Amino acid sequence: MIQKLHDNLLSLGDPRVKGWLFMDSFVPTAIFCILYLALIFGIKKFMKNRKPYEMKNFLLFYNFCQVVGTFYMFKEFISVAILQRYSLTCQEVDYSDNPLAVRQMLTATWLFYLSKLVDFVDTIVFALRKKDNQITLLHVFHHFTIFPIAWVCTKYFGGGQIHTIMYGYYGLSALGPQVQKYLWWKKYITQIQLIQFLSIIVHSLVNMLQLDCKYSKSFSTFYSFYTLVIAGLFIDFYFKAYKKKTK
Repeated sequence: MIQKLHDNLLSLGDPRVKGWLFMDSFVPTAIFCILYLALIFGIKKFMKNRKPYEMKNFLLFYNFCQVVGTFYMFKEFISVAILQRYSLTCQEVDYSDNPLAVRQMLTATWLFYLSKLVDFVDTIVFALRKKDNQITLLHVFHHFTIFPIAWVCTKYFGGGQIHTIMYGYYGLSALGPQVQKYLWWKKYITQIQLIQFLSIIVHSLVNMLQLDCKYSKSFSTFYSFYTLVIAGLFIDFYFKAYKKKTK
């Protein structure tokens, strides 16, 4: 019965992603999520009586790749939105074989999904460097949930947003104390992220209120609620990390 339900749900997906890596079943995505949690606890236990790894060169390379990859996805999303004259209030999913819809928008969405798998490395690095203060509920919850959500977006509904700036910061901070002291703008990254979350919620609400809009109301409702939860966790993090320091 479970297999039949699984097959029926897959049959409702976008046929254009058939055969793409991890797109023919949700199982690999679920397994990666479980392994992610297991690795966090496993590495933290492994590192308990060990010295933290520096990983300076790896961090420089990793964050550089993240910046380049995120900027590329951002460019693809924006260029298609402009060329296709996407609506800011209600843009239906283009399931056609239009080269722009497939080559750029759908492919960029799929790459975004894969990038969320790569993002698991963030937490692994924190654990290996014994930066346990950075392995927060917000951090783990966001990484653990956004990966399967990105799969759903790619499978059924195919933002270089703030992540370009964020990984740029991480890349610079990896250079060491001589550079870290100049990164005074870290707290503003969180503020920009909060503005991004607010815009997502407003956009989803506008979509939900338009009765003639054919974009999925259920997904918009779910994503609004999800973003609200993430925003709440971010606000809690912001006040704990920055406001207390000013007192």
